Formats: sequence, structure tokens, C-alpha cells
Amino acid sequence: MMAFDLSTMYMLVGFLLAAYAVVANDSVQTLGTFIASQKSRVKWYWLWLAASVVLVLTLGMGWYENGGDIAHGRLDKIPRPEVFEWYHMVAPLGLLFLTRFGLPVSTTFLVLSVFASDVVLEKMVLKSMMGYAVAAAAAFVIWFLISRLLNEHKKVTNPKEEKFWRIAQWFATGFLWSSWLAHDMANIAVYLPRELSVTEFVLTVSVLVAGLGYVFATQGGKIQEIVLSKSGTRYIRSATIIDIIYAFILWFFKEYNNIPMSTTWVFVGLLCGRELAVYHLHDANKRLKSIFPLLLKDLFKVFVGLAVSVALALLVAGAK
Repeated sequence: MMAFDLSTMYMLVGFLLAAYAVVANDSVQTLGTFIASQKSRVKWYWLWLAASVVLVLTLGMGWYENGGDIAHGRLDKIPRPEVFEWYHMVAPLGLLFLTRFGLPVSTTFLVLSVFASDVVLEKMVLKSMMGYAVAAAAAFVIWFLISRLLNEHKKVTNPKEEKFWRIAQWFATGFLWSSWLAHDMANIAVYLPRELSVTEFVLTVSVLVAGLGYVFATQGGKIQEIVLSKSGTRYIRSATIIDIIYAFILWFFKEYNNIPMSTTWVFVGLLCGRELAVYHLHDANKRLKSIFPLLLKDLFKVFVGLAVSVALALLVAGAK
């Protein structure tokens, strides 16, 4: 009985830590540009309400269509442990620690490496690397073309045009937020039963909505700095285009297979390709000499998460 109680405690603590860390760390990848471009016009609680509605609908649809599974099938190859151990709490705890320093580490690797087999973990890394490459290449080509036709930094002065971009961003962000949830919810749901009851579903969603409120109230927190450091992310047109492309890439890989992947790697790859294209065309003095250190710094932060994940996987293997 004691072992069961202890296992339940590890599960609950792991879930709460993962829920907070995932929402506070990874959600800014999808909501960061939205927050940056809308915070001066719309109160944070209205933005929170909109994001919460999409969250409830997305998870509700997954729960209904997949027999109580809010992870949209991402955990098909990662069985739930019969007994939770102390090391199942270490991963989200480490993620929470790294989040406080503003590191955009991969939540997928940090959390799921403790649960996944070596074969599944290898497939996750390969899929994430492919996601980074596809996002970087797509972003470079798209912004290479867009930058010749549109100056994203130029303020929109036409009221009708501005209204169009405002509406477009709301829809783009909703699509992106939903696509991201279908991927990264696995990092939280891994602690939960694969088939949630109605009560369990309501409690889970309530925790996530509360965490989301914290993100909007703090305007993205530390991770928001990586979004604001990139050129044009505060501008409505830039933010909208980033969201649309990111959403379609995530949707593509969701349909590709059910293996979990790092959305962080896709996000950093997207910003990398975009920065190279924008500076190549509009800032000849900076070029790679100035932009390369910034991109290398972001990539280094991403690999920190992978290194910690491997260390955790080895720690768990030894503990077993």
C-alpha cells in the first residue's frame, strides 16, 4: 500500500511540474509573437481567454476521438509505467530549473526520455532533426521571397490593411496553438492514464488553463526574450507569417507519424532560416558576421536540453 501511495505521489508531482514547465517554457514558442504584437492593444486576460478556448477545444477533440487520450496518439509507443519512481519527477524538475534561466530546451527530450525506450528516443531525435532542417529551409526560401515583396518592419498605416492583419493573426495563432498542443501535450499526458474519465479530463484542463493564465499575466516570462530578440517579431505582419508557417510545419509532422518530436527544434530552425533570409536581403552590413553568433547561441541552448535528456536517460537506466 505504501508503494502505491508513493507511486501516486510521484505521478501527481511529476504531472504538476510537467504541466507548469511545459506551459511556461514551450507555449511561448507558439504564443510569443502573439503576445509581443498584441499586448499594447488587448488586455492580457482577453488573450488568455482566447488561448484557453482553443486549448479546451483541442484537448476535448482529442479526448473524444481517441477514447480519452488527450495526447492525440503521441504516446502509442510509450507505455505508462505500472509504478512511478522518484526519477520520473526529476525530468520536469530539471526542466523547471532550466526554464527559470530562459533556456529554450526541448521539453520532449527532457520529459519523455525518462519513459521512452532507446529505440523510440532515437526516432524522436531523428524526427526532430528533420523538423529543424525542414523548418530552417522552408523559412529561408519563404522569407527570401517575401522580403523582396514586403517590408515587414514598415508600420501598417492603412486602417483596412491593419484590420486584415489583426484578424489574420488571431486565426493564425489559433491554428498554431492547436497544432502545437497536439504535439506537446504528450509531455504532460505521459503521467496520466491513457484514458481519462470526464472528471480527470476537467481537472487536467483546469490545471493547464491556470498555468496559461500565468504565462499571459507575465507576458511570456523569460523565454519570451528569445522571441523578442529576433527581428520583426513585434510587428503584426511578421508575427502572423511566422505563426502560419510554423503551424503548417507542425501539422505536417503530426500527420507524418505518431512519434513525438521536439517542437522547440522546429521553432529554432524556423527563426534561424528566417533571420538568415531577412539579414541577407535587408542588412548587408550585418550578414553572417553579426547574425551567426545569435543563431549559434540559440542552437547551443537547444542542445543543452538534448544533453541533459541523455544524462537523465542514463540515470534512469542505472536506477532500474
